[in-house]
Amino acid sequence: MQVTEPILETEAISGWLRRWAPLIPGGEVLDLACGAGRHARHLVSLGHPVIALDHDPEMLEKAAGTGITTSLVDLEAPGAVWPFAPGRFAGIVVTNYLHRPLLEAMVASLAPDGVLLYETFAEGNEQFGKPSNPKFLLKEGEMLTWAVQHGLRVVAYEDGRVEQPKAALVQRICAVRPDFPRLAALLPTF
Repeated sequence: MQVTEPILETEAISGWLRRWAPLIPGGEVLDLACGAGRHARHLVSLGHPVIALDHDPEMLEKAAGTGITTSLVDLEAPGAVWPFAPGRFAGIVVTNYLHRPLLEAMVASLAPDGVLLYETFAEGNEQFGKPSNPKFLLKEGEMLTWAVQHGLRVVAYEDGRVEQPKAALVQRICAVRPDFPRLAALLPTF
């Protein structure tokens, strides 16, 4: 059976990820709850080997490709444990996913100069549709609180309404571990 590479659809890549992923230092990146792999493929195009983790085998089949190692793990299953060692990843990317019990171990898996790129839905999103369960919606300023609690330095943060790919309320953060050099945090021009 011949495996073909999926086509990289740049319009499907999160603008937040596209903007901040170039800050990730060389090394392995985790795409947590990767879905069909749109961000994993983008990260590979930037030169990173990627671990694409998801609980859905059909999504992982779509995410598979050169430079991407897929990992079938249900981190929300009873008794599930974080499968990665501390300090392993140059970057961790999470979009449209929230499972608070993972946060401490996830941040610990960042290298001392690692970058966390995270964006997901916030309280108030229920007026736009799913997700609407408070369990899956960030409280006001919650990402900033995480950063402080876990010793991260915030490079960029947004909290508000977006219209694309659909109307939603979101929070987004680009945060770095303490050894990330301040001069490497090149801010994009507007």
